[in-house]
Amino acid sequence: MELILDRLTKQYHNKIAVDCISLNLHKGVYGLLGANGAGKTTLMRIICGVLKADSGTVTYDGVDVSSEAYRAKLGYLPQDFGYYPDFTGMDFLIYMAALKGLTKIQAKRKANELLELVSLKEEAHKKIKKYSGGMKQRLGIAQALLNNPQILILDEPTAGLDPKERVRFRNIIAKIGKENIVILSTHIVSDIEHIADTVLMMKDGRLIYQGKWQEKSGDLEEFYLKQFEED
Repeated sequence: MELILDRLTKQYHNKIAVDCISLNLHKGVYGLLGANGAGKTTLMRIICGVLKADSGTVTYDGVDVSSEAYRAKLGYLPQDFGYYPDFTGMDFLIYMAALKGLTKIQAKRKANELLELVSLKEEAHKKIKKYSGGMKQRLGIAQALLNNPQILILDEPTAGLDPKERVRFRNIIAKIGKENIVILSTHIVSDIEHIADTVLMMKDGRLIYQGKWQEKSGDLEEFYLKQFEED
């Protein structure tokens, strides 16, 4: 199980959003930190195949990001994921499961399992427009897990979650990361500190730090803030 990013570059007009990034990722949780505009979302969208890099490649066990086989192994929660307000949580997951190729029986079973995992079982038949921000975010996490992804990409997944929900989320992600590759970006350094096996830090489209934080002495939040203090 190896996700290889090889010299990825993406430029918008005069701004380089991703600047020749290369990484070899294996199973585990990768926490991606960086200020707004650092290039995190652009990088994640390239890894998901939503955005095409200007140069460089993304492959998983030799399979290219543009292929159906790659997409079948991918789960993605974008920063602003789209949902249908008049659908119930259950309807939405069954609909998304159908798009991902699950049969009706598989979809129903998986939707029930995931609604329980993200603590939405009791709200399964409530319309999404009546969900709180945190509930919508948990539903988004559930839809990203529908196809048992081997690569899970989560862009700001703890936005809108209260502290108790964040702890529950961290436990879910830590468990998934034992057998899969999880990349999550967040501004909440404590979320990364608690669950990331590897910390990745981006600034101006480049990786400025990569490694296990335990290997370094000091406070991760202090180190992070110091990197961006002039911004």
